[in-house]
Amino acid sequence: MSDRTPTTRRTVLAAGAAAALAGGTLTACGGSKEKAPAGESGSASSPQAAQSPAPEATATPSASAPSGTGKALVQASAVPVGGGTVLKAEKLVVTQPSAGSFRCFTAVCTHQGCIVSTVANGTIDCPCHGSKFHVADGTVAHGPATRPLTEKAITVAPDGGISLA
Repeated sequence: MSDRTPTTRRTVLAAGAAAALAGGTLTACGGSKEKAPAGESGSASSPQAAQSPAPEATATPSASAPSGTGKALVQASAVPVGGGTVLKAEKLVVTQPSAGSFRCFTAVCTHQGCIVSTVANGTIDCPCHGSKFHVADGTVAHGPATRPLTEKAITVAPDGGISLA
């Protein structure tokens, strides 16, 4: 006979909540083993304040635009009008909702942290659970995701190179 007290579900949940508050990441269902960047994890069962996307910010070519990284992420010519390009290594997606207007979002789905895979028919699509986000502003077009993709500031150089601002 053992002197150990059996572990209850409440104990396990309390420990998980403490780990999450201490900066750990919990994943409710499978999907990707990639972790979401800080501030982008969460689950449908945890109440969160509704978030709206950042105000409209369109990157346009400018001779004096500073470049955050110095290295272009992608050339403007590689981003189709009405579509976009997923940059998996950088975990970013660059879109061109209308000719000459470029936007950049994190490619990490806000549902379970998978990396989006395609941009088609005006949406950024996640392969894991079917979430879709609008190319123009990153807002949810189709769930299960409930929060928009996080927008990243970019600059477009005169030579067409798109970089983080």
